[in-house]
Amino acid sequence: MAVTLKDVAERAGVSRSAVSRTFTEGASVSDKMRRQVERAARDLGYSPNALASSLTTGRTKLIGLVSNNFHNPIFLQVFDLFTRGLQDRGLRPLLVNLTDETNPENSVRMLRQYSVDGVVVASSTLPPEFAKAFRDASVPVVHSFGRCSLAPQVHVVGIDNVESGRMAARELVSRGYERVAFLGGPQTATSTQDRYSGFMSELSAHPDIKTSYSFADAYSFNAGRREMMRLLDDSPAQAFFCGDDVLSIGALSAIKDRGYSVPDDIGVIGLNDMEMAGWENIDLTTIHQPIRQIVTSSIELMVAMLDEPDRYPETRVFPCSVIERGTLRPLGKQS
Repeated sequence: MAVTLKDVAERAGVSRSAVSRTFTEGASVSDKMRRQVERAARDLGYSPNALASSLTTGRTKLIGLVSNNFHNPIFLQVFDLFTRGLQDRGLRPLLVNLTDETNPENSVRMLRQYSVDGVVVASSTLPPEFAKAFRDASVPVVHSFGRCSLAPQVHVVGIDNVESGRMAARELVSRGYERVAFLGGPQTATSTQDRYSGFMSELSAHPDIKTSYSFADAYSFNAGRREMMRLLDDSPAQAFFCGDDVLSIGALSAIKDRGYSVPDDIGVIGLNDMEMAGWENIDLTTIHQPIRQIVTSSIELMVAMLDEPDRYPETRVFPCSVIERGTLRPLGKQS
């Protein structure tokens, strides 16, 4: 049978309320009594019931971790970092799949049923209004990988996607490509819109370079492959900024299946620098997104909000960098 709070109280020779206070964060208990109770608990193999404790403290320590793109392998890394980071802070992640959800009110209602203490929206495609719905419901929220703003309505942690688009364009210009293209994810995604905007804005200063654009229907391997297959039926560009590593890998698959050589015939640059991008058989030149720092900063903000729910919203933006591998022609080599 499971060891109960009563068993610990009898073993320690104290009242049940003393045991309860010992395992309640912030409760008053003497050092001597704490040692007695903790020794008895160790001897009996007792662990406090987290759900029962939440009834006393009014805090479940549950943090809703919500996302809407489980087809992108990058989120395996994101979820790994988030779950371990939250658990290290004594919090409990509750993973929620919003792939088919378009109404934020439904998500707010569902997570409130679990009495979560806060929510992390981990998505680069959901609009700012989605995270704002949690704030309007008085649920502490952080939007990780969200659209950056000078006047955010919720805490946002991520990168400047417009600048990342400019960065990709500069790389293609510096390598002498004369026909370049943007292959983005879903056109409705804020990350796609911003990366496209930055890419085209930078290239507008180079009227001699021919530009084109298209969009895949998801941030996924299959979507990237399908869209590149379609583009290869016409006269493809010399180089593509695919806007995401998983799209890039799908595009590379299509390019090679059609008999083109990378980077000799067609160049590709991605964004994220997920682990798979560095595999020898992929060797993708890409833009590194500092995912670990974004996740750590998001958790720091969430912990701070649990103590200060009315904390003024802020935007934290992390810089990106180009990771040189083998899918673009080397610098200085012209066509």
